[in-house]
Amino acid sequence: MKKLEDHTALIVEPHSGMPGSLRNMLNLGGITEIDNAVSSSTAIRALRKKSYDLILCEYALGEGQDGQQLLEDLRHNKIIPLWTAFIMVTGERSYEKVVSAAELSPTDYILKPFAAEILLERVARAVNKQTVLSPIYELMENGNLRQAIKVCEDEEARYRRYAVDFMRLRAELHVALGEPTQAETIYELLAATKAVGWARLGLAKTLFMQERFGEAEELLTALVTEKDKFMDAYDWLAKTHEAKGQLSEAQSVLAQAVAISPHAVRRLRKLGEVALQAGDMNTAERSFQQVVAKAKYSEFRDPEDHVRLVKTLVTKGDAEQAASVVRDLEKSLKGQKKMPACRAISAALVHAHTGDTARAAEELDAAVAACRESVGLSDDMKMELAKNCLQHNLDAGASEIMLEVMSNASNSTALAKAASVFEQAGRTELAGQLVEKSREQVNDLVLSGVEKAKQGDYQGAVDLMGAAVKKLPENPQVVFNAAVAFLKYLENIGWDLALSEQLRAHIETARRLDPTNPKLVSLNNHYQEILKKFGIDKS
Repeated sequence: MKKLEDHTALIVEPHSGMPGSLRNMLNLGGITEIDNAVSSSTAIRALRKKSYDLILCEYALGEGQDGQQLLEDLRHNKIIPLWTAFIMVTGERSYEKVVSAAELSPTDYILKPFAAEILLERVARAVNKQTVLSPIYELMENGNLRQAIKVCEDEEARYRRYAVDFMRLRAELHVALGEPTQAETIYELLAATKAVGWARLGLAKTLFMQERFGEAEELLTALVTEKDKFMDAYDWLAKTHEAKGQLSEAQSVLAQAVAISPHAVRRLRKLGEVALQAGDMNTAERSFQQVVAKAKYSEFRDPEDHVRLVKTLVTKGDAEQAASVVRDLEKSLKGQKKMPACRAISAALVHAHTGDTARAAEELDAAVAACRESVGLSDDMKMELAKNCLQHNLDAGASEIMLEVMSNASNSTALAKAASVFEQAGRTELAGQLVEKSREQVNDLVLSGVEKAKQGDYQGAVDLMGAAVKKLPENPQVVFNAAVAFLKYLENIGWDLALSEQLRAHIETARRLDPTNPKLVSLNNHYQEILKKFGIDKS
């Protein structure tokens, strides 16, 4: 059994008295380096500063978030590493709601009440499991997915008790590599032998990736019928309906999910977006109002939610309420990088609705200017800004914004979606010009980075490509070549911890954006060689 003395722990518990009791129990097992958090927000702040081997989290956290949603936030935003053991502490009623339901599940659950011996036994079991799986997790963190699959295959026979975990990881790795057919075979076997919800969900995801939407819909419909608390299945069923152009069906599924689990901000936001697209302004308004309200409890507040609410209210004709939302945006999110651009877009929508076209144009110009600072505005919001610019004949501003969106396009589908903004506004010729210009811009940028490296200006190449990634984080060509520039710096100038972490992130992003890129294998192998060269063998 794995010794616990050298492990660190974070207790997430809002009820006074319980943290002390849990701390004493963990002390009996030898864990003494323990920190406390009383809410999801304080937990996230602590985890951004420090990593822990173990997180012991109460399910009922209050503040509009539960422990499952905290885990999903931590995983979704990559705040905790894969090898951190996350144990949920819950009462029996809550356990029935969450166990075996979530795609992102905790390492284990402990039902209250429990004795110290039970807690330490479960903690040791979780730590042992994470220790066995940690070599796979490290390979995944380092971007070595092919090697991770091989190790999974090798270890399945060695650790039979964790065979299902290795199979699940293999399937997820194939999905990450853009290989749904290989993942499908594994999920089919898991679903047949274990009949667990997450395996059937994984199978549905592989069908979706292959655009076999009818089969995916059938499987997901059965899944939510049998397991009505399986929230991730609702999300994927709605996504499948949306892919088939069935907006009303997608909205209906999301509404059911929100009724069951009303605190998930990402799901509420999606319901609002689908309802807005479907023309159901009342549902859109309710959803976005809840998103804005509930996000107050989250560390991931997004000013774009205010813009979506303003757009809905303006569409409904409620300019007064929309103006109130703009004021709240400016006041409550002051200091947030996106706020100036989002405030300007929102204000422009209100002014346009009230017929003050001059002030609307001024605000749109201000929004375009704010976007020059790389504030992190999403491409969807930039497209919304460009549409409004075109409606006010601000072609220069729309072109400036959309050139960046097109240059940042991850694939041809994203590029076509960006071009459609101009085509729908009757500016087809301008769309074609911008598409060509965006391609030239990206090629020139990459060639400049390559040329600097060839001339031995490795710092210059890193500076150029690092800035390029900040501006175009979704362009696979830019991200891949940034990784190459960082790699050449380490190889020729020497070890730099900060640069090595950025390099690893670039490799991971490049893999996400273009998993079938044949050059990724050699790039990652080169990275592993650099690590070994400096005595930092993470493989």
